[in-house]
Amino acid sequence: MSLPHVCFNAPLGRRHFLASVGTGMGLLALRAMAGESQANPLAPRGPAFRPRAKRLIHLFMNGGPSHIDSFDPKPELARYAGKPLPGPKLLTERPTGSAFPSPFRFQPRGQSGLPVSDLFPRVAQCADLLCVVRSMQSDTPNHEPALMLMNCGDQRQIRPSLGSWLVHGLGSECANLPGFVSLCPGGLPVQEGQNWQNAFLPAACQGTHLDTLADSPTQWIENLKNEAVSPATQKAQLSLARKLQSLGGSSLPPDPRLEGRLASMELAFRMQWEATDALDLAREDQSTRDLYGDTIQGRQMLLARRLVERGTRVVQVWTGAGQPWDSHDDLEANHRRLANDCDQAIAALLLDLKRRGLLEDTLVLWGGEFGRTPTVELPTPGSNLGRLNGRDHNPYGFSVWLAGGGVRGGTGVGATDAFGFKAVENPVHVHDLHATILHLMGFDHEKLTFRIAGRDFRLTDVHGKIVGEMLA
Repeated sequence: MSLPHVCFNAPLGRRHFLASVGTGMGLLALRAMAGESQANPLAPRGPAFRPRAKRLIHLFMNGGPSHIDSFDPKPELARYAGKPLPGPKLLTERPTGSAFPSPFRFQPRGQSGLPVSDLFPRVAQCADLLCVVRSMQSDTPNHEPALMLMNCGDQRQIRPSLGSWLVHGLGSECANLPGFVSLCPGGLPVQEGQNWQNAFLPAACQGTHLDTLADSPTQWIENLKNEAVSPATQKAQLSLARKLQSLGGSSLPPDPRLEGRLASMELAFRMQWEATDALDLAREDQSTRDLYGDTIQGRQMLLARRLVERGTRVVQVWTGAGQPWDSHDDLEANHRRLANDCDQAIAALLLDLKRRGLLEDTLVLWGGEFGRTPTVELPTPGSNLGRLNGRDHNPYGFSVWLAGGGVRGGTGVGATDAFGFKAVENPVHVHDLHATILHLMGFDHEKLTFRIAGRDFRLTDVHGKIVGEMLA
């Protein structure tokens, strides 16, 4: 049997061949070498029942944005400005003092009259799309466990993230892109990759982190392009490998490990093309890029839309590494700066998804790991600068909002007390939020389980209820 002549740029040894073909992604073959099934773990799968949403974009406001200054107006605070609040002393993580009225003005927005502060003027124009949950509750006032609870459903144990559970249950709609992508500019947040971990779920469910601080896709993903070997040559190499494999014909038994290696290299080759296309924001027309804005958050939101449009199941968009929304001091200046960074981009994402017909089955979630106190934080050693213009952490009552994907837009769910400290009407725990998201994605949160170590695990553990008021 004669083989076509293949022209290589340079003599290619076995090791160089295997390293170059995969463009740094040959480690995908370890699944086959470990004896795992060759079936694609990201192949699309049907949910338990008809879903309202097929994909999730989670806008994570890292550090704890203040609900009192954004989506939960508390005019009663103005009556007690500079004075202690009536009633029992608030149980806060650090000492707090007098009432701290919001420096931002609230107005009813849209036809629904949903109140939104002037901290988010562009998002306010989309008020009729938002379902604001004002009665969220968490279990802890500390960033690390609160992040784990919001992202993984458990504040202490190593558990799979929400995105990993969704990819495990639904697979991915694109074989050439990761099913779960986490965009975080400037490095990693607190708890790092645990925020998008797969834990005991299959490795393919792990979130893929992109540091989007730079404006070049080649800086977001290493080895996105193979500088040593051209695409045509890589394709010829793969073709040659397939033909060499077939030389044995039926005289040799099939080797699943070799088949796994070849399949992994082919996947890596396809991903070069698909990822290059998805990440190239220059392929968008100028009016769309102007809609999102030429900022880090503008790039991230546009990238999130391009990824879900191409079949990525879950995209998490972070405001940055560390805890940028953690305003223990200078809350007005810091919150205004952060909101200015993302307000235009968030509104653009909602409007762009809607005009493309994607918002109907794309669920957008906005929020942080907790809220902030209605009282001013007092100076403590190593805590703040003592400026008396910031708020402490508050897990007892805070806000998130959802849009698209089967939620009831223009709606407020639940309420905190008159000062915004504690949820008092229809409290919604993080487990309840997760249960509702899974329901919108087509799953019974009690039945989406994974058995390991002799028991069935799920995202909501032994908790969670669906919040019917959120559903359209």
